Amino acid sequence: MNKKTKKQYGFNTLALHHGYDPVQEGSKSRAVPIYQTTSYMFDSAEHAAGLFAEEEEGYIYTRIGNPTTKVFEERMAVLEGGEAGLATSSGQSAITLTILTLVSQGEEVVSSSYIYGGTYHLLAESLPRYGVKTRFVKPDDINDWEQAITDKTRVFYLESPGNPRLNIVDIEAVSSLAHQYGITVVVDNTFNTPYLSQPLKLGADIVVHSTTKYIGGHGNSIGGVIVGTRDFIHKVRTELYRDTGPAISPFNAWLFIQGLETLSLRMEKHCSNAMEVARWLSGDERVEWVTYPGLPDHPRHELAKKQQRGFGGMICFGVKGGYSAARNLINRVELCSLLANIGDTRTLIIHPASTTHEQLSREEQEKAGVTPDLIRLSVGIEDVWDIIDDLDQALGG
Repeated sequence: MNKKTKKQYGFNTLALHHGYDPVQEGSKSRAVPIYQTTSYMFDSAEHAAGLFAEEEEGYIYTRIGNPTTKVFEERMAVLEGGEAGLATSSGQSAITLTILTLVSQGEEVVSSSYIYGGTYHLLAESLPRYGVKTRFVKPDDINDWEQAITDKTRVFYLESPGNPRLNIVDIEAVSSLAHQYGITVVVDNTFNTPYLSQPLKLGADIVVHSTTKYIGGHGNSIGGVIVGTRDFIHKVRTELYRDTGPAISPFNAWLFIQGLETLSLRMEKHCSNAMEVARWLSGDERVEWVTYPGLPDHPRHELAKKQQRGFGGMICFGVKGGYSAARNLINRVELCSLLANIGDTRTLIIHPASTTHEQLSREEQEKAGVTPDLIRLSVGIEDVWDIIDDLDQALGG
């Protein structure tokens, strides 16, 4: 797409075209090429020196930047409504780089307690070894956020919807509070993708993703991305990203570009299938409870309607009979795939208490909303009644 255009294109057009012009590319390849290279030729000693001194734009080494990766970064940034993006080797590296860029030894993070188990462990166990403390709060209570603030607080961190409990955080309210105290707001938007919500437009400062999930969409590549201001992304790229080396491979960046091209289509199907499955589960007597933001009985259903385009493809529910009944269901599914991922075209299922959140203590699991009976379901794009039939037989008599 010609960068000189003044036209404001829609989401789908940007997802297909932004950041790449086949004419300017030289070969006139309609598809974005894969630049599978480690490094780039310099025109002269002066040119090399200018690149290293950041006096000229260009590429030095794929660990720092790559033309294929750049297209993906620019495309993610425009879809999220941010100024710039930085692709990383995983979602976890995107989160770690972001927090360590914002927080120094002796400073603090305030985080939602309803977050992915790996992120909870990073904040609760790993970062304290380097002098960074995290205070966990109930994310739906704005008073909890404010009471956790100290003069050392630098970051508010949250997921919305939260993993796996699917709580919806009022991003606008949390961001407004944070900015009164000069605190930076970081939102993990993995579950929603920019198609369903854009946290930056609600007041957040930085968005992170595990692009392994819905962005890629096919369960075939690991990656992450950070979106924020140009200054922040430049700081991350030229400091921790360069120094620690969690660069995405050009091939994976290319796969994520392919994923973006069908993102809206897939998310629409994920959402419609998940709604049907959630309604069916809610009416089944073998199911103790169901949480899905699209159901009217979800405590923040109205907020989800306000700050999201749709309700997503994730459901969590509890099986009557508790821990053992949940494990039995897991062992009986046939169509649903038992694995530690979400956002695939295929329906995925897991028991978080014994897997994704197993590294947390029982008390920490409870704080994260992970109960012994909880099943996390990532609803795919299969024919919806095939998904329901599989759950029906797995629930048993």
